[in-house]
Amino acid sequence: MASPALQKPTTPSPLQNVYYERKVATEKPCYICHRPTTTVLTTLKMEDWLYTCDGHLSDPASLIPPPTPASSTPAKPSAEDIRKVVAEYQARESAKSRSAAGKDKGDGSGSKDQDKEKEKEKESPKSPASPAPASTPTPAPTPTHRKFALHRAIFDMRRNELKRREMGVKAREVGRGLPQVPRTGF
Repeated sequence: MASPALQKPTTPSPLQNVYYERKVATEKPCYICHRPTTTVLTTLKMEDWLYTCDGHLSDPASLIPPPTPASSTPAKPSAEDIRKVVAEYQARESAKSRSAAGKDKGDGSGSKDQDKEKEKEKESPKSPASPAPASTPTPAPTPTHRKFALHRAIFDMRRNELKRREMGVKAREVGRGLPQVPRTGF
């Protein structure tokens, strides 16, 4: 059988260039400018992480928010938006009908109709307004971690650094299996 040092090493999963912003309690130096910061960018499986300043999070030269995939279904309007649009439409239609009725009829009869319509309008907004307060408030959205992608050069440096660390660990493991150097004099 082959010794453990000569066996084919298992390769870890390839590192993805998708990092999530997290806040931590301890300050450490930023990977780019070495200022103390509590913001950490980490991969989903915690394979790699790096501290970065809040200023670098908004800098497109070092970190790029990845493009969000276009959703196949458009966002649905809320019930409140629908109510507003319907109310606006009804107001426009009633204004059109009033102006048409005013032109068709004389001044005397048109003013009576307009008074009646104004009274109806005063009563009608009250009825849609009463169900609105009865609706339950929407719960606050759960906080999500912002996604970022490192600049190509920075990501390559991170990947090379991780490879160097891994090779150092493997070299130490191989070194443990080798015999000791003789220490006797000639």
